[in-house]
Amino acid sequence: MAKDPYIVIMAGGIGSRFWPASRETRPKQFLDILGIGKSLLQMTYERFSSWVPLENILVLTHKDYKKQVSLQLSLLPQENILCEPARRNTAPCIAYVSFKILKKDPDACLIIVPSDHLILKLEDFVNKLKTCIQFAEHTPALMTLGIHPTRPDTGYGYIQYGKEDVSGICKVESFKEKPDMETAQHFLAQGNYAWNAGIFIWKVADILRAFMHQKPDMYQLFERGIPYYYTESEEAFLEKHYPEAESISIDFAIMEKAENVYTIPADIGWSDLGTWTSLHLESAHDEYGNALNHNQIMVEDASHNLLRIKNGKLAVIKGLHDFIIIDEEDVLLIWPKEKEQEIKNLTVKIKDQFGNQYL
Repeated sequence: MAKDPYIVIMAGGIGSRFWPASRETRPKQFLDILGIGKSLLQMTYERFSSWVPLENILVLTHKDYKKQVSLQLSLLPQENILCEPARRNTAPCIAYVSFKILKKDPDACLIIVPSDHLILKLEDFVNKLKTCIQFAEHTPALMTLGIHPTRPDTGYGYIQYGKEDVSGICKVESFKEKPDMETAQHFLAQGNYAWNAGIFIWKVADILRAFMHQKPDMYQLFERGIPYYYTESEEAFLEKHYPEAESISIDFAIMEKAENVYTIPADIGWSDLGTWTSLHLESAHDEYGNALNHNQIMVEDASHNLLRIKNGKLAVIKGLHDFIIIDEEDVLLIWPKEKEQEIKNLTVKIKDQFGNQYL
């Protein structure tokens, strides 16, 4: 690599599919969801802090979470915690941080990553990123890291890619939305589909050129902020203008329309930990497929359950199969795994009936 990249960790989401552990005041990226003494945000930060200078690591979060980011990442300079005043999905936050970095370093290469993913094969991950950076530095490419699918999963978007070059880089042919099971099985059988992990690599000039062509209104909105970035007026500019941005993902805004998109299919031990079932897949199991978070849980005639019980509480479970059981101080969730996609919408019903106290 000719120079160090900038790392942008997106940490502003609510993580509603992980309710009731994930709440609006403390979303899942701040939780020790794996029970290892580190939050998902801290694990994400540590993937880069050993090989990227701290001044090049930025965390983009909602303004309500700035204190939590600061407490969990105490070595990160305060000015590297960037706060959005309104939730507008991933395209506006990427446009904002790109223009901000452009002002400081017009030749910068960016790596955009979510804050709440699991990556077990760290060395392979870093090597793939470095290959992407080298390609992006010399090609006007928008890179996305694809994940070799290990099963026909209906919970992920897919990337269809063409023939690999000598470095493993492939031209992206199309993006596919979350499929049904039959389509997912077809994708797996074809052998040229990868999961879309939402990890992006590109030069700042190339992504802004894409915004200029695909989302000119958003481009112009954040371009107007250039005189204010890195000044005391930046926060006021964002408070006034950030909510004007269209709420749209970077995939819909840019990636699915651009013609210069490339990927490297990678085996990096990845999971987006987007749902309780994905946590169950990554957890240790007993002989019946139950994932138990401590040893004061008795199970009998029970299988393939995820049980997350408060420490110090004895739980006895009999005759339950393929369920999610989450015990929090004020909420107990008992939910069939096959219907876990309903949990996100469940929080809307809870708000209507009980207000915000359980959210």
